[in-house]
Amino acid sequence: MHAITDFMANDHRACDAMLVAVEHTVAKRNWELARSEFAHYRDGMLHHFAAEESVLFPLFEQTTGMYQGPTQVMRGEHAQMRLLLTAAASALAEQDVDDYAGNAETLLIMMQQHNVKEENVLYPMCDQHLADQVKVLLPTLQTQIAGQVEVPT
Repeated sequence: MHAITDFMANDHRACDAMLVAVEHTVAKRNWELARSEFAHYRDGMLHHFAAEESVLFPLFEQTTGMYQGPTQVMRGEHAQMRLLLTAAASALAEQDVDDYAGNAETLLIMMQQHNVKEENVLYPMCDQHLADQVKVLLPTLQTQIAGQVEVPT
């Protein structure tokens, strides 16, 4: 069973789709919609990060005793992506296509590499070590990702 991997990977795809929506509105120079779509995307990303950092990673670390392993790397990458999200939002606010495109491209590449590591390494490890906790864990992750828990920006 790959419940955690499947659930979290599906949220990765949902975030990817939101970024595509932003790209389409930026290409049309529909700035108001682009900012709105980007805010939706940013919120989705921040909720995803928060679900991992406040629920999944601590449980994995507590269960395995691995505190300086893959979860630490993922937290570092989340911090870098938060900076890129802020920079891209600023570029949209200034209607700077080139600045937005540079930040969005860097973010996209980083997300793709990050997601591969999570989906192929960390999430399968979570499935293995947290299998007995999935019935409680998945609804908790779902609540966090759905934005029903306040996320710091």
